[in-house]
Amino acid sequence: MTSMSDTQNSSSHGKLIAAVVAAALVVVLALISAFVWPGWALNKNGQAGQAGQTSQQASTSNGTDGDKTEPTKPSIDAVALPDGASELLKAMPDSVLNYARTKADASTTWSSTSPVEEYALTYSTGKKGQDVTLEVGQWNDGDKAKSQYDTLAEAMTGKELGSGNVKVSGKTTGAYSAKADPDDDTKAVAVWRNDTVVFYATGAKNDVQRFYQQFPL
Repeated sequence: MTSMSDTQNSSSHGKLIAAVVAAALVVVLALISAFVWPGWALNKNGQAGQAGQTSQQASTSNGTDGDKTEPTKPSIDAVALPDGASELLKAMPDSVLNYARTKADASTTWSSTSPVEEYALTYSTGKKGQDVTLEVGQWNDGDKAKSQYDTLAEAMTGKELGSGNVKVSGKTTGAYSAKADPDDDTKAVAVWRNDTVVFYATGAKNDVQRFYQQFPL
């Protein structure tokens, strides 16, 4: 009985070893099949790498587009207002987006309509051809200011770029209109009224459109 039991154990042990060896051979053959013979695993990795490169290129492209975003802060300093500047002139911002005030002088352009005060200002990015000229006038009542606004707006005959009401705290205090220059489509004019004050901006189309939409008054 004992001799017969030892023989069975030896036979079982040998079968176990053979099974392990066979399993190991299957694993080795599978690895060889995957990475050496058809090469599908390497091709998959290659495709994944290519997709990653495409995503990186897309990201780089988006970053490049982002670099084209218009600046919002001036690269030059604003010129100080003259001594004894009026409250209206003091209300004129030092900068609007990347346009800094480079000039502020008294003006008589609208003198025939008897404004209380009037000024001609220049806002610039510091680059040639990117100046915005701003005429500002104030009247002693809203009706006179509206009359001046209407006169200026009606004289603008180019393609409309924008129009609507000016509102302060939800209350309509005036209106605005922006149009392309009929004689030069690369230029534009914008006029707006806020109660007793009228503003008239001229310059390159892109500059005028950016400027008047962000002007705080």
